[in-house]
Amino acid sequence: MKIVHTIKDLQVLLSKLKIQGKKVGLVPTMGALHAGHASLVKRCVAENDAAVVSVFVNPTQFNDKNDLEKYPRTLDADCLLLESCGAMYVFAPSVREMYPEEDMRTFSYPPLDTVMEGIYRPGHFNGVCQIVSKLFNAVQPDRAYFGEKDFQQLAIIREMVRQIKYPIEIVGCPIVREADGLALSSRNARLSFEERKNALKISQALFESRTFATLHTVSETQKLVEGAIADAPGLRLEYFEIVDGNTLQNIADWTMSGYVVGCITVFCGEVRLIDNVRYK
Repeated sequence: MKIVHTIKDLQVLLSKLKIQGKKVGLVPTMGALHAGHASLVKRCVAENDAAVVSVFVNPTQFNDKNDLEKYPRTLDADCLLLESCGAMYVFAPSVREMYPEEDMRTFSYPPLDTVMEGIYRPGHFNGVCQIVSKLFNAVQPDRAYFGEKDFQQLAIIREMVRQIKYPIEIVGCPIVREADGLALSSRNARLSFEERKNALKISQALFESRTFATLHTVSETQKLVEGAIADAPGLRLEYFEIVDGNTLQNIADWTMSGYVVGCITVFCGEVRLIDNVRYK
């Protein structure tokens, strides 16, 4: 495995592979890697001739400077994990390498980016699209891999690829959870022992709602989850929305869509956690 820090060096290495007709896969990450990331990398390795994993904490997608400063940075440990997963290249650029000048591009994909995270984190998805497009341009992968935990992000990236006409297959990969159900997240490392216990209520509420939904309305299911989070110690609900999985628009009745997902964001202490569950 080779660690590369500049776009130029990476492109020189990848061009040799592409001349040979090799398929290149990309896994964009912000580091602080865990088993969820490992599952993406292993799939990328299995489905391509070369796997490139980017490790870059992207400043333009943080609308909270404190959140950016506190985001864990563990490149040495990340590289050990990536090597064990079979990655060929780790692309770990500096901020100056990715943003030699301010990126003034604007990406807008309503209604996908005007709901949920789009409301509570203004500018977040614009920053995501800025960096993902830069990575796509640098790597020019055949496939790119993203986790379904960031469900709204995945939908927006698919739309960006469709509109810009990138010749890239976007591969969504299932949420990876701890044995007790907590969705894996780099932010989990910031949870205290007590907060970690409290955070379990998020996935428990979602799983319970999936069973509950088979005999109850959308509104009743939403109230069940909202009530469970309100009653849980140390948790504060930001939003829980039951939406069409393609349009991300709220549904009022289960018959309105054949693809329904419940998306939730909860503060556990100061740590902001997201999760989702599919109803059908």
